[in-house]
Amino acid sequence: MILELKNIEKSFGEKQVLTGISFQAEGGKAFGLLGRNGAGKTTSIRILMDVFPANSGEVLIDGAPIDYTKVQMGYLPEERGLYPKKVIIDQLTYFAELKGMSRKEAVRSVDYWLGRLGMTEYRNKRLDTLSKGNQQKIQLITALAHDPDIVILDEPFSGLDPVNAMLLKDVVKEQISKGKIVLFSSHQMSYIEEFCDSIAILNSGKVALSGDLREIKRNYVRDRLVVRAENPEPIIADFGKNCTVTENGDLMIQLASAEEKKATMKRLVENYDIDEVKVFEPSLNDIFVEYAGDAVKED
Repeated sequence: MILELKNIEKSFGEKQVLTGISFQAEGGKAFGLLGRNGAGKTTSIRILMDVFPANSGEVLIDGAPIDYTKVQMGYLPEERGLYPKKVIIDQLTYFAELKGMSRKEAVRSVDYWLGRLGMTEYRNKRLDTLSKGNQQKIQLITALAHDPDIVILDEPFSGLDPVNAMLLKDVVKEQISKGKIVLFSSHQMSYIEEFCDSIAILNSGKVALSGDLREIKRNYVRDRLVVRAENPEPIIADFGKNCTVTENGDLMIQLASAEEKKATMKRLVENYDIDEVKVFEPSLNDIFVEYAGDAVKED
């Protein structure tokens, strides 16, 4: 299954919010939709989910207009939307039935997910009696209980402790392994980098960068070396202004060109006690800062 947003335009009154948004996400892989607050992520997701229409452009599945009666979506919103005073089993079953499940199917699926997430003991409790992290897990069940084809997770790890974050990681990996499209929207770059094969970075309602994350990294000019050494002072003295110390104590050596990297690596290894030397590869956080820009507006 291939999901495609193609040339999506959206305005509210005279305000242009999205301008020619296009990206693809594939089944069995995770896709990261990134951008600063106000870049257009939420609007893109709402158009994808048919909450409201685009002014122009298409949402396609395998090259054909998406049929929302056949393609199921599960959505974990950043802003939680459950009923704090209602019993958990009642509202989870209700939401699953809204997605087309019978009462019996809904109860069976909700009970499975309550068990899977270690929440069975809260089955007959009100939502507002749970911690923030456990409320997050209950909200996640609303996105998964009806076995959707496309899973959209907006800041899914917010409020989770490390143990529950690991549990959610396992759940996400399961969804990917089942061939589903998993779409992440998050400011926690480490999670995006861990899960996502492809990304799109939005800036001011436009796609500033998109594609395979590994390819994006490889396309950066490979003209910097990262060096780790117990005694860095002689290296700093040797390379002068072309050598800087990073926040974690490594050395960053700027080369005149990428063609110098092999010769410089050889020079370092032969002349100094080097623990590690490698070509610098930008993190997703570095890429995000470069492409997300500083424009901020309403999403």
